[in-house]
Amino acid sequence: MGATSQLCDPLLPGPQGSALRGHEPRALWHGPDWGKEVPFGEVNVVRDWLGVGGPVLSPPQEHPKRPVLGLECPQSEVSGARFWGFFRNLCGQPEVFFRHCFVHNLCPLLLLAPSGRNLTPAELPAKQREQLLGVCDAALCRQVQLLGVRLVVGVGRLAEQRARRALAGLMPEVQVEGLLHPSPRSAQANKGWEAVARERLTELGLLPLLTG
Repeated sequence: MGATSQLCDPLLPGPQGSALRGHEPRALWHGPDWGKEVPFGEVNVVRDWLGVGGPVLSPPQEHPKRPVLGLECPQSEVSGARFWGFFRNLCGQPEVFFRHCFVHNLCPLLLLAPSGRNLTPAELPAKQREQLLGVCDAALCRQVQLLGVRLVVGVGRLAEQRARRALAGLMPEVQVEGLLHPSPRSAQANKGWEAVARERLTELGLLPLLTG
């Protein structure tokens, strides 16, 4: 696993995205999707390309406005569709992607306000936010060490920043880089995330690992 590249996702699972899919076997990029779910949880790609199936469990405490529907969830998740769609087109088969890459969630939690509104770590009180992200940083560091990762690519600025902080003690053996997040909230991503991602992966020397 010494040549493994780890790619990172910073965002919490959105209420219209992977949060509604519940507990699923996890691939791994670096960001927050709660439970054991597939990061960037776009149902069609997760089911039809990654081949994930079976029953999906609900959490012990489920918000009435955000029921976990598993693979029956009808909503499409734009970030997930862009992310996995790009690698499906690039790699052809998931085995090609996972030969060298692993997707890890920075913070595998869904945070909801009483109203059901999605909360991000930035909205938490500073002390609570740092406590939470400190645990997430330690988990990322442990994951990198266990897999023998040489390159961590933070998908989005937060993931890159937290990875640099968490892995400072492992540098320069572990390299940390960044990639634009495919979020529909990003104007740049909306102009063509796939082209940006391909160019960045080429710069990092990863493209040959994903097309062979």
